Amino acid sequence: MIKFKQDKEKVLFDRMKQMGIREEDIYESFIRASAPGGQNVNKTSTCVYLKHLPTGIEVKCQRERSQVLNRYLAREILIGKIKEERFKKISAQRQQLEKIRRQKRKKPFPVKVRILENKRKHSQKKAFRVKVRDLDREG
Repeated sequence: MIKFKQDKEKVLFDRMKQMGIREEDIYESFIRASAPGGQNVNKTSTCVYLKHLPTGIEVKCQRERSQVLNRYLAREILIGKIKEERFKKISAQRQQLEKIRRQKRKKPFPVKVRILENKRKHSQKKAFRVKVRDLDREG
């Protein structure tokens, strides 16, 4: 059991290291949980609050009755949220680059012809619109 716990912690800290999350960047505090659980919940601070200072991401975890388990779970959740946030930024950058690439792409000849035809029709419509002042001068 103890070996299993140490292995899980080692894997967790390895994931944190890969993501560039340092333990010093995490503010941790313990709060009394607000859930059914009787005396254990009312007397012990099992709820874990984590804040990743560089990103400002906050996590609260009170799933289990054990503070140790909640600390582990809170870190897991924090890693997931940071990963999700980074993925969103990368995805937004890719979408922006793709949009620019599509805009700069050369249009096919039939599309160019259709655009020019629509412009010509629109200019003919506008030519029929004569200002009232222009009609007074003619008449």
